[in-house]
Amino acid sequence: MSEEKARCVALNHSDAIIIGSDQSVECNGEILGKPGNHENAKKQLATMSEQTLTFYTGLCVLNTKTQKLEKAVIEYSVSFRNLSESEIEAYLNKEQPYQCAGSFMSEKLGVSLLSKMEGDDPTALIGLPLIRLCEMLKNQGIKIP
Repeated sequence: MSEEKARCVALNHSDAIIIGSDQSVECNGEILGKPGNHENAKKQLATMSEQTLTFYTGLCVLNTKTQKLEKAVIEYSVSFRNLSESEIEAYLNKEQPYQCAGSFMSEKLGVSLLSKMEGDDPTALIGLPLIRLCEMLKNQGIKIP
């Protein structure tokens, strides 16, 4: 998806560096996407309670001038603590993470649902893995910092 997003944007930008990113989460062998509404989010979080999940963030950098493409999938694991129905309701009412993979935003109150976070790049969990992105941009000749 991250490559498709980048290529779609590239159609209108022939001299640019395009960044595409997308995320999904795996829970019990099933891929969870964006819930879209309160009821689906409630079901996702109830399923995720007391589980360790892997978030997969796809990242793509496309230089439309040179057609150089670099892509990666960055993994990040989180362990959810035991979540009560009232905690799930309170979280969803405050955050409304209906457009987030797995009904969860670690950069806000979602971190309170966790017992553990594990991975090389915590920004991957937010949806844009900045450590890997910086490396990709350097490979495109962009100086950072």
